[in-house]
Amino acid sequence: MGEGHSPKLSRDYFRLFAASTISNLGDGIAIIAYPWLASAVTRSGLLIALVVVVQRLPWLLFSLPAGVITDRVDRRRLMVGANVARAILGGIVAVAVWVRSDGLPSPGEIDLGAVQGTDWALYLLLLAATLLLGTAEVLYDNTAQTIMPSIVHADLLEKANGRLWSTEQVLNTLIGPVLGAALLAISFSAPFGVDALTFAVSAALVASMRIRSRPNADVEPARWQDDLADGVRWLWNHDFLRHLAIILGLINMLSIMSTATLVLYGQEVLGTSPAEFALMSTGGAAGGVLGGWFAADITERIGHGVSLWMTIVVGGVTMVVSGLTSSWFVVWAMFAVMMFVATLWNVITVSLRQTIIPDELLGRVNSCYRFFGWGMMPIGSLLGGVVIAVTEAFGDRELALRMPWISAGIVHVALIAYAGPRLTSRRIAEARASTGAAVSRAPTGG
Repeated sequence: MGEGHSPKLSRDYFRLFAASTISNLGDGIAIIAYPWLASAVTRSGLLIALVVVVQRLPWLLFSLPAGVITDRVDRRRLMVGANVARAILGGIVAVAVWVRSDGLPSPGEIDLGAVQGTDWALYLLLLAATLLLGTAEVLYDNTAQTIMPSIVHADLLEKANGRLWSTEQVLNTLIGPVLGAALLAISFSAPFGVDALTFAVSAALVASMRIRSRPNADVEPARWQDDLADGVRWLWNHDFLRHLAIILGLINMLSIMSTATLVLYGQEVLGTSPAEFALMSTGGAAGGVLGGWFAADITERIGHGVSLWMTIVVGGVTMVVSGLTSSWFVVWAMFAVMMFVATLWNVITVSLRQTIIPDELLGRVNSCYRFFGWGMMPIGSLLGGVVIAVTEAFGDRELALRMPWISAGIVHVALIAYAGPRLTSRRIAEARASTGAAVSRAPTGG
């Protein structure tokens, strides 16, 4: 980069941008396709929550070794392999659903009496597919975040992340769910086939990237246990990131606790059709786009610390309101607000990690951070299912479906008592300034 020239986003960034957006279109289709399929094979809140548990379980069990893999192999090839695997798995689900489609109710006619018992063959396939898809997601997402500093100038990380997430939100929570609902109108298997195709296209786009990113390629690798310990120790020794990871874990646990059985809540409490359920999910797109595009401006105006506090308090309030309403449009609005502050949180915290963690440790520390931050999700999903089962045993079905939202929202707001003193603009500035010291504390391993 010549003197006097401002840094620009690279071609590799735009290829990664295209790959992530197309795969997020598939994720948006899956947002409606997978839960709607689950609701067609069982009406048990606990069993539907278990699908989400299994989907998020790899973040608890596999995120730490995934970081070691990310720091040992070519990151571009790893991302390609993960998306090829997801394309194959999606294709298998599409074929299986097509074969057994005669035994399923019409997607647009699922009601309280339409599903008797549980179709265990499809349910077990759904569990296996979501477990494997979640494992591939861990590899892809951790590697995508890790590779970003290699293709984007440090001064542009917040801009690059914000633009990427805002566009992903449009595909993931606006266009994808609407397209998924339209595909369900054609057949139960159609959305799964298109979902598989998006991962195949995404893999091809990542393969076209020119970067060959393999940290420590010329260094004899240590034992993987030592590499893993290096990442865990680095994060645990970093006072600010350690607390940030724990707080994120609690936030994600409460968030997934409320939404794990969203499909049942939408069908039975809000009375949504597939199209209305898809439209309800698009609320997150509006908030995500605004949050992604204006995150840098907002944090500059009110400060990073206040922005993070706002995420915690506002996020909890939206959960409580969603649990009390009977209008899917109100839930749409709450999703918009929730995703706005969530995107603000992501832009701040991911850009911060990409700035202060040394590249040779980035994959391992990122995976350790996400172990705490995302590993709590399966626990939250299970809690949501248990809350429904316990409440239903002593109260009515509608109250049981509302309780995960209300209880999670109250605890979410109360979390500010722990997070507030630890997430201040001053502490964030100190974390950025102490990058060199943090690197010097990083163990050598071996």
